[in-house]
Amino acid sequence: METGKSDSEHFSIVEVAELSKKFDKMTAVDKICFNVRQGELFGFLGPNGAGKTTTINMLTGLARPDSGTIRIGGLDCTENPKKAQHLMGIVPDESNLYPELSGFDNLCFCAALYGMPKKERLVRAGELLETFGLKEAGNRKFGGYSKGMKRKLTIAAGIIHYPKILFLDEPTTGIDVASARQIRQLIADLHRDGTTIFLTTHYIEEAERLCGRIAFIVKGRIVQTETVANLLQPVQEKHIMLISFSASAKDIVKELASEFRDIQIYPVSAGQIRVESEKPVRAGALARFIEDQGAEVTEARKLNPSLEDIFVRITGIEVNAMKNEKEKKGGNS
Repeated sequence: METGKSDSEHFSIVEVAELSKKFDKMTAVDKICFNVRQGELFGFLGPNGAGKTTTINMLTGLARPDSGTIRIGGLDCTENPKKAQHLMGIVPDESNLYPELSGFDNLCFCAALYGMPKKERLVRAGELLETFGLKEAGNRKFGGYSKGMKRKLTIAAGIIHYPKILFLDEPTTGIDVASARQIRQLIADLHRDGTTIFLTTHYIEEAERLCGRIAFIVKGRIVQTETVANLLQPVQEKHIMLISFSASAKDIVKELASEFRDIQIYPVSAGQIRVESEKPVRAGALARFIEDQGAEVTEARKLNPSLEDIFVRITGIEVNAMKNEKEKKGGNS
């Protein structure tokens, strides 16, 4: 146990063991195990179809697991997920609010569902509209909101009752860049104020920016769970460069590997390679060698090591495959 930490900071508010779920013959989640500590922002990172939404649905009671156990706030929720419903704030990937109600009335209605007294819910709804930058839109019908505004109000509805843990399923998918930036800041603020957050995402940069600890899930299985700092540590000292040229990468890689034995070379796309080294990369020598092979070097730029590098190594999934995920998810993501 780390020194200087109170017992409450080590308390696992979510404990999952051997959790599995099948749809017909397809295994969506396969015997996964993890815990979420009180006060942390825990990331669940993986491509669409990896099992993220199925997992969050089981944790929040929207789907029943085939096997395994779920404990939330110390309560066994495996058979009765509603036992811990009062501890949870749930923000699904698509809004579950009412389009015919105003933003203010939606928040008040959600507060009423949690048994909040009328006076308290009126005050709380007003505070959240202010905090989320929606005060001017508070009396407008929710159905007329932009995608970014809808997502913000859905998050506000999820925390109306001061939950112990907030489940966020792909909160920035399908919205514009400015709104996504605002929502990431809201998530960071909520976490800083003490809210425990379980975040699913397929945006690697988002996970790296927001999360303290991350579980990588691929094809229904968790392949690694670790802090972002520990995940990044092995690549921090590496020197990485991206080189683009007018030729097939496959034709060049073998020749480069033979000539430059002290570096690692990976094809990225048809005319692009990634170079990694423990020492500074000799860009000039590489470029000259590539051009001696009859190709023209069009770009050579240094890259800062990131969580993307770790994700590719651990999962074998190319970064471009993650970036090109469909904005509208289908199936059991």
